[in-house]
Order: sequence, then structure tokens, then C-alpha cells
Amino acid sequence: MINIRTPVFLIFAFVSILIREKMTDEILLGELATAITYQSGMKIHINYAEKMPGGDINETYKLSTGEGLFFLKLNNAKCYPEMFTREFNGLSALRESNTLNVPTPLYHGTVGEKAFLLTEFMEKGGANPDFWENFGAGLSRMHRNTQPHFGFSETNYIGTLKQYNTLYNSWSVFYAFNRLQPLTKAAYDKHLIDKDMVAKMEKLWRHLPNIFPEEPPALLHGDLWSGNFMVGKDGKACIFDPAVYYGHREMDLAMARLFGGFDTRFYYTYQAMFPLAPEWQQRISVCQLYPLLAHLLLFGGNYYNNVKEILNAF
Repeated sequence: MINIRTPVFLIFAFVSILIREKMTDEILLGELATAITYQSGMKIHINYAEKMPGGDINETYKLSTGEGLFFLKLNNAKCYPEMFTREFNGLSALRESNTLNVPTPLYHGTVGEKAFLLTEFMEKGGANPDFWENFGAGLSRMHRNTQPHFGFSETNYIGTLKQYNTLYNSWSVFYAFNRLQPLTKAAYDKHLIDKDMVAKMEKLWRHLPNIFPEEPPALLHGDLWSGNFMVGKDGKACIFDPAVYYGHREMDLAMARLFGGFDTRFYYTYQAMFPLAPEWQQRISVCQLYPLLAHLLLFGGNYYNNVKEILNAF
């Protein structure tokens, strides 16, 4: 159902999309018509809804309206319940830190079987000469945002996987119970790993307090790889598609190193602005276990060998 307070320009955008895709759900179209009638006092002209690349699970569109450009994401509300609500809240948390560019989240909800998220449309640009230094410094400032406990106010997602954020005082306990343990169980249940690998993972969990130095929780993007940032119109980094929580800041940096795409100036500037604890290089692989387990569950393939190699090192 569409909420009767759904902005009229968004309703018109959905009508445009539905017509373009030749959807014939009369009930859905009736709900749209009722909402449009209710808000007929606002006249918003939709120029076009241009489909854009959106990954494996989302349909994405650039909306041109009389009020400017907007970015729309759609997916199946039943398959991914509350995903866009959680993303909306994560984007809001990152924007409130006032450190890096983040698209403004505007509205979220459902229409029929579709969930939607509408945000500011971020125009691409050319990188400033100090792009990487600015990006590294911005991330270091974002990581200085803290709270008393590791975790977040709600469960959210990394990819299509639930990301549990139960609050804990200890990073080691949080990382074991909210990150490694749920994905290890899921991988074992799907026959992606065997009992020997589970035993090695459990051994690592018990050793985590000896691996990680104590640090206050840091506001994390949570899924900081090269596909989740762009060069904005102002020549600076813009980050999006987060999996936000308060965790150990080395998690973001380890994720950034996992799939490449980040210049060395990014890391050098971060280290100069907010130095990491000694031996952080030895902890990179342990931090990468979580995203690698997530990729194993989502994509299979060689990620099994990546996980196995890290566990064998311990």
C-alpha cells in the first residue's frame, strides 16, 4: 500500500515506471490513482525515469522531475523486508557525521510488492588533485564518531544478508557473535564449509581478545569497497550503499584493501590523521574474514579458499 502522504512527484514517478514496464496490476494502479487524487494540489512534472545499473537485487532509476533529479531504488519487499528502511537509517547516520559526502535519503516505503528508496541524485565529476588525501582524512574524521557500545540500533543488511548489530561492550565479543558466528553457521548449513573449518573458526573466536587492541566503537560505513564510492561533482568522494554500525575502525580499512580501487594516498593520509594501533597489518586478514564469508554465501567460488587460507594461518 502507498501511504497517502507519499510525495506526489514520487507517485508520478512510479506511474511512469509502471507504464514503461507495461505492468497491468489494476489494484496497484488504483492505489496510485487514489494517492494522486488525494495530493492533486501539487503539480510535479516528471520528464523521464531513466533505468540505471543497480546490481543484482535492485532496480535503479534516475528520475527527472520539475523539482530536479532524484535516485530511485526498487526491490522485492517480501524478499528483502525493511532493507531500504535500514539503508535510509544508515545513510542518515553517515550524513549526520558531517564528514564525507553522502546522498541525502528522502523517502522510503512500499508500493504493492515493491519496496522503494528515494535519495538525492549525485552527479559524477572529475577527481580533485587531492581526492585521495581528502577521502582518507574524511574517513578518519567519520571514525572519530563514537557511542558507548559496539553495534547499532537495529539489524540491517550487508548485500542481501542480515547483519546483526546487538550491542556489546567488547569488540571481540561483538565480532564473534554478530559477525563471524552467524555467517559460519549459515555457510555450514549450506554445505559451503565443513566441520574442520568450523572448528578452526571457533578457535579463532576464542583468540580474538588477544588479536584486537581495545578501541572505542567507531562509526563505520560497513561495506567500503570501490563499488560503493564515486567521485562527486565537487571532485570529492561520495559514499553510498552502506551497512552501517559502530565497530572497530580497521574493518572499513580492511574492506577497502580487499578488492582494490583505493590509492595508497588514501591509507597514508588516514594513518597520518588517525594512526592505527601497532601491528594493524597483521589484523587485516582477520577483519576481512567477515566480508569474505559474506561473499562465500552470496557468490561461492574461490571465496572458500580465501577463508580457508586465513583460518589456516591461525
